[in-house]
Amino acid sequence: MQAGHIKQKYQSWLLGVILFVAFAVLLSCTTFENANEMADWITQTVAPAFWEVHLPIDNSLNSENALELSAFFTDPYSPQTQLRQGGLDVLLVQAIDQARFSLGMAMYNLSLDNITDALIRAKQRGLQVRVVMESNAMDGKQPQRLMDNGIPIVGDQLESLMHNKYWIIDETEVWTGSLNLTNTGTYDDHNNILMLRNPGIVRNYLTDFEEMFAGNFGDAKRRNTPYPFVETSGIEIENYFSPEDKTLAHLVTLVNSAQERVLFLAYSFTNDALAEAMIERAEAGVEVRGVMERQQVESNQGGEYERMRQAGLDVRLDGLEGQMHHKVIIVDGRTVVTGSYNFTNGAERYNEENLLIIHNEALAEIYEAEFGRIYARAIP
Repeated sequence: MQAGHIKQKYQSWLLGVILFVAFAVLLSCTTFENANEMADWITQTVAPAFWEVHLPIDNSLNSENALELSAFFTDPYSPQTQLRQGGLDVLLVQAIDQARFSLGMAMYNLSLDNITDALIRAKQRGLQVRVVMESNAMDGKQPQRLMDNGIPIVGDQLESLMHNKYWIIDETEVWTGSLNLTNTGTYDDHNNILMLRNPGIVRNYLTDFEEMFAGNFGDAKRRNTPYPFVETSGIEIENYFSPEDKTLAHLVTLVNSAQERVLFLAYSFTNDALAEAMIERAEAGVEVRGVMERQQVESNQGGEYERMRQAGLDVRLDGLEGQMHHKVIIVDGRTVVTGSYNFTNGAERYNEENLLIIHNEALAEIYEAEFGRIYARAIP
């Protein structure tokens, strides 16, 4: 399989800005000494606040096995971040506006006006729009706007968290990852999203969503993920939901299988068993490196940062002013772990979470590039 190719998402308005700036500069010819300097300035000034990758997957298989997969990453270092322009929220609004039948969203938090506006427009077009949220976040302005416009929201009503961040469009595609739909999550923090179109994966998320929308959370949920393992288009995907699917065991098994390297990006890491697996692989000669969110390391009880450092692992603190919000593990340059699942006991035992383990070298290369960008700015 060919390696993924990277391209930035330029919206039509953004192209207009580029052309206008270039034209104005060419007319003046006083600010820049050459075209390369001008091009660098344009890129640094108007580059969108995210980047995306579409994997060149062979979809010639029948519809039951076809897969489309795209990865999206926030870019908190983009100049557009300060302007709150050109972020993943724009892309998601487009996806919502293109929906034809239904939208189901399980979201820990929602505070973006434009996302709320898009959901209300979908409702007004006659689509079925339903939302599951963390109960403590339901009294915010945007959830109240949704309910005022007839969009039902179901809260978990538990002390544990409804921590998912996924949405299902037309029962044909799933968007999932670490991104909460907030200004800080979209522009200030490191986050990732995957968009997947595959019947089995979509059915998994629909099953989870329907259970929660019916009011079943935590211990009330059944272990009934229809397709925990999907193999299609040369890609193997494992898909688990917490707490019912006992996700930790699969993560430990994966880390124990590492022969070359384990790289991780962790917003919160307090799980002893997973840390032990990484330390054991490091002692066996496997390269283990990681970056953790600094504020979480400083505030967490029972965090694994000091333990890993004392064991000699190259684990660093994120250097970003915002949050390093990824929950990512990359194993041997072949497998990617991502989703809403922090590497914590709460994620394993109590919270509503989802996680993907995707075995594919092209996707692993993409996530290793994101790891490299964050690692290069991290604090040793």
